[in-house]
Amino acid sequence: MAEKRRRSLRTRITAAATLVVAVALVFGALAFWGILSVSVRDAAVRAAETRAEQLATRVDAEGPAAVAELDDDVVQVLDDTGAVVARSDEAESGDLPNTEGLITYDDEPMLVVREDLDDGTLLLGVSVEDDQSTLATVAGLLAVAVAGVVALVAAITWWVVGRALRPVAHIRAEVDDITADRLDRRVAVPRSGDEIAALAGTMNRMLDRLDAAATAQRRFVSDASHELRSPLATIRQHAELAQLHPEATSVGDLAEVVHDEGLRMQELVDALLLLTRLDEQPMLRRESVDLDDVALAEVARLRAGGAVVDGSGIHAARVQGDPRLLGQLVRNLADNAVRHAREAVAIGVVEREGRVLLTVDDDGDGIPPGERERVFERFVRLDEGRARDAGGSGLGLAIVRAIAEAEGGAVWIEDSPLSGARFSVALPAAS
Repeated sequence: MAEKRRRSLRTRITAAATLVVAVALVFGALAFWGILSVSVRDAAVRAAETRAEQLATRVDAEGPAAVAELDDDVVQVLDDTGAVVARSDEAESGDLPNTEGLITYDDEPMLVVREDLDDGTLLLGVSVEDDQSTLATVAGLLAVAVAGVVALVAAITWWVVGRALRPVAHIRAEVDDITADRLDRRVAVPRSGDEIAALAGTMNRMLDRLDAAATAQRRFVSDASHELRSPLATIRQHAELAQLHPEATSVGDLAEVVHDEGLRMQELVDALLLLTRLDEQPMLRRESVDLDDVALAEVARLRAGGAVVDGSGIHAARVQGDPRLLGQLVRNLADNAVRHAREAVAIGVVEREGRVLLTVDDDGDGIPPGERERVFERFVRLDEGRARDAGGSGLGLAIVRAIAEAEGGAVWIEDSPLSGARFSVALPAAS
C-alpha cells in the first residue's frame, strides 16, 4: 500500500508538471502560429495591392487590352456595368468574384484584390498556395516540437521525482525494520540539508520520543509490579503462617495485615488510575476554588494527627479548577512534608500578579539540587531519608506535577527557610 502511494505521488507530480508544460506550449504554439498567419496574410495583401496599383496605372495608360499581354498574373478588367472587358491568359478559367478575399480558383487558393480604374474596375488574383504550404509546414513542426518537449519534460520530471523520492523509500524501509524491541535504531539523515533530511531528523526525534516512552512504560510496569508484589507477598506469608501454624497467629492479626496491605494496594491502584486519567488529558471540572480554605483544611488535619504546622502564611486566594484534584495536590504535598520533616511544617498561600502561589515547607534534610527534578518521576524515592519504610508509594509527587500541569500551573522545589525543602506550586488565579 505504501509503495502504491509512493508511485501514485510520483505519477501525480509528473502528470501535473507535464500538463502545465503542455498547456503552456500549446497556447504558445497557437499564439505563434496565429501571429505568423496574420503576418503572412498581411504581407500577401500588401504585395497584391501594390501589384494591383501598378496594373491599374498601366491599364489607365494603355487601355484594357494591356492585361492580355500578362502571362503570370490572374487579371480581369470590368466595365462600369460589371462585365468583363479584358482578361489575362491566366484568367481564362473563369470569372473572378467582384469582391476582395480568399477564394479557390482553378483548385488553387487565391487572394483577390480590387483596384478602381478611370472607367471600371481591375480584379487581381494572387496565389497564396505557397503561403498556406509554409503555414502548414510550420504547424506540423510546432506540433512535433510541442509533443517532443512535453515528452521530454515528462521523462525528466519522472526521473527527477523518482530520484528525489528515493531517500524517502530508504527512510520508509528503515522505519519498517524498526520494531518495538529495536527502538534504539535511527534513520540515516541525508547530507542534502533539504526537506528529506528534515523528514529524517523528524523521524529520529519521533523515535527518540517513542524509545523514551517505551523505556518509561517498561520501567513503570516493572515498578508497579514490584510495588504490588510487596503487599501481596506480605498477605501470602501471613496466610501461609496462619495455615501452617494456627497457634502462632490469630484471625485478628491476619485480618489486620490483610486490611493494611489491602489498603496500601488500593491506594497504589487509585494513584495509578489517577495518573492514567491525567495522562489522557481529560476534560476537568472548572469551578471557583478557594485554595486558602483547602490549605487551612489540611493544616487542621495535620494538627489533628499531632504534627506541628504553621498556617500563618495562608492568605485569601481563589483559583479556577477541579476542587477534588486541587485537594489531592495539597494533601500529597502536606503528607510528603510531614513524612520528611523533623519537627515543623509550614503551608502558605498568596496571590500575586494573576497567579496563586502555594508553598509547603519542611525542616527535614532537604533535596539536593540535582535530584529536585527526578523526585517528580513515578516510583522515585531518594536514597537518603526517603526509603519505602518511611511511607508512600513514590507516586505522590508525580501526581502533584500531573495535577499542576493539568490545571495550567507548574511545580518546583527550592530551599526552605526551615532548612529543609520547599515545594512551590503556581496556579492561574480565578478572574
